[in-house]
Parts: sequence; structure tokens; C-alpha cells
Amino acid sequence: MVKEMKFYDLLGVKPNCTSDELKKAYRKLALKYHPDKNPNEGEKFKVISQAYEVLSTPEKRKIYDEGGEQALKEGSSGGPGGFSSPMDIFDMFFGGGGGGRGRRERKGKDVVHQMGVTLEELYNGSVRKLALQKNVICDGCEGLGGKKGAVERCPNCRGSGVQVRIQQIGPGMVQQIQSVCVECQGQGERINAKDRCKVCLGKKVVRERKVLEVHVDKGMVDGQKITFNGEGDQEPGLQAGDIIIVLDEKEHLVFKRSGDNLVMRMELSLVEALCGFQKSIHTLDDRDLVISSLPGQVFKQGDLKCILNEGMPHYRNPFEKGRLIIQFSVEFPRQLPAEVIPKLESLLPPKPEVIISDQAEEAVLMDFNPEVEARRQRDQREAYYEDDENPQGPRGVQCASQ
Repeated sequence: MVKEMKFYDLLGVKPNCTSDELKKAYRKLALKYHPDKNPNEGEKFKVISQAYEVLSTPEKRKIYDEGGEQALKEGSSGGPGGFSSPMDIFDMFFGGGGGGRGRRERKGKDVVHQMGVTLEELYNGSVRKLALQKNVICDGCEGLGGKKGAVERCPNCRGSGVQVRIQQIGPGMVQQIQSVCVECQGQGERINAKDRCKVCLGKKVVRERKVLEVHVDKGMVDGQKITFNGEGDQEPGLQAGDIIIVLDEKEHLVFKRSGDNLVMRMELSLVEALCGFQKSIHTLDDRDLVISSLPGQVFKQGDLKCILNEGMPHYRNPFEKGRLIIQFSVEFPRQLPAEVIPKLESLLPPKPEVIISDQAEEAVLMDFNPEVEARRQRDQREAYYEDDENPQGPRGVQCASQ
């Protein structure tokens, strides 16, 4: 009979549990409540580490079973309960050898995923689910790969994981070739087939499907990273890496983001630019904004106007927004009917009078395409360089000989 069940209940084990059952229970809870994975569960991680230290030490476990937590406090001189640091316990359990926090710095590789997001999602915020496969330490063998004591150093590569052989490639010339050891597949150790774990087949890890909820907050930007600590691939002896989600903003048909501002183009006909207009803008959060010009206000090609507080929400302060900037483009008619020109001239301000001298020459205006002109000049330069590399002189002209 035990006096208290608190420590046993914390680890989810029975008072008659074995050492292996105790280790397995602590391992699962320690990985679940580690501060790197759950920053808000630091106190929970501390108490389960304390419970494991007591129950894993035969002397302390006996004292606890007979007199409870109070007996531990009375019989120890190392502070409250004589407990070590929870991090030190975690490090020693996962192969730190009592090295303290230095061991925790050994970490597996991070996994980076790119996730496409629309401008609407960055404006309104969203929650996306991401399913992925990752390696987790095998529960069947607790990451050993097989039975205890079955793991031995590979005799073929002597634990290095690589094979080196010398090949002669010529008289007095040799080549050193290095390859992955075929016996241990680069692991540096091997396990007899009969002793291998039936769950992971000696690989120490198994594949597991994981679904992550990715919270895209309002105002996040293209390329911003969302990190899931400790959710990467697990490997025995290493702290699990992180999963890093990188946001990739998709191009929008109407709006373009510029910092906290939104920029859009709006086409105006010539009559709208001169005589006024009324337009509707459908926003990223499914509202409609109506804008109009004042009587007598003229809009020119390239004019910029803005609407306050209709841009992107500020990150972590979504009630503040940037501006919606509108760039106007005036569409002119390609040609006017001859009969409307006199009427149009009578309505518009008079044309300025231009004095032309008698010696002036008349020139013809033609269409100009910058791309066509650039191509013509490039072809002309290439032809010049070709002539310069193969000079033959003017055709039909020969050098005179004396």
C-alpha cells in the first residue's frame, strides 16, 4: 500500500508499475508538455519531471510510498524535495548523459513548407489545415530499434557508417572511393534480424500523419514564417526540429499590396474624366464602396487618389488599416468623327495660336513602337559586328598590285 497516489496519477501509472512502464509514461508526457512545444505548460512539465525523478529512484520511491511527499521534504537537503532541474532530467532521459542544457541544443533539421495564401486570407485572416507525414520515435522499441542490448556497432564500417576502398587507376596511381556502408545503411550500428522491432523494423522511427492548424492572422505579409516548435521529424538522441510554414501571397486580379496600403487601377472614359463619374469598388471583405468626382473636377492620366482606412489591416493591430490608393487611367478615343469636331471645339477652351514661318517644312507623324525600334537597333548592331569581324572591303573594288 502507498500513502499518496499524486505522483503515480501525474504519470498515469499504477503503484506496481515496472521501470520500463514508468519510462514510457514519462517520455510521452515530457514530449507533450516540453516548454519548447507548449510554452504555457511549463508548470505541468516541471511536476511530471519531479514525479519521474522520485519514482525512478528506488530510495526516493520507497520513502514516497511509505510517507508521501512530506517524507521526501523532511528527508532531503537539496531544497524542496531535493529535485534536480526538470530540463536536466529531460536531457538525461533522452541521452544527455547529465550534460545539462548543452544537450538540448542538439536539434534535428527543420522542415519548411510553402503555403499559398490569397490576399483575401491575409486581409480577413483564416485557419488552414495542413496534413503532412513525419517521423516519430517508435513506441514499440522506444527508439532503440530492437530489444535492449541487441544494438551493436557495425563491424564492417566500425561504426563510421561509410566504407572506404582503394582502387588502382593506373601505374602508381590509386583512387580512394567512399560509399555508404551496405551492412548498416550508414547508421554505424546494426541489429540482428530476429531482434529487430516488429513495428519499425529496426529503423527506430515510424511515419505518422500529422494535421496542423495554420492560423493566418490579419495583416500578415508575403514570406512571413509561422513556426510549429518541436513538430518536425523526431530522431533518437535529438530534440525534434520545427515545422516552418512560409506564406506565399498569390497575385490578385484587382489589388496589389504595398506595405499596409492597397493599390488598384481604375479606368475612366474621357467623358467620365471630364464630366464626372460614379464608381463602385468591391472590397476584400465583401463590402461595396461608392466613389464619385465633384462637379467640375477633371481627372488626368495617372492621377492618384486615396481612401483612408481601407487598406490592409496592421499586423497584430487589425483595427488600424492603411490606405486604398487608386491610380486613374483615362481612356481616350482612337479617332473622332469629323462632324463632331466643330461642336467639340466650341465647347472646349480655344486652341493656342501658333505662328509658323514661311521657311518651315511639313513633316509627317507616324506610329512609334519602342519594342520594334529596340529590335531594329539590336539587329543593326549585330550586322555591324559581323561586318567588322569579316572585313572584305567594298564589293567590286580590288587592291592594285605593283
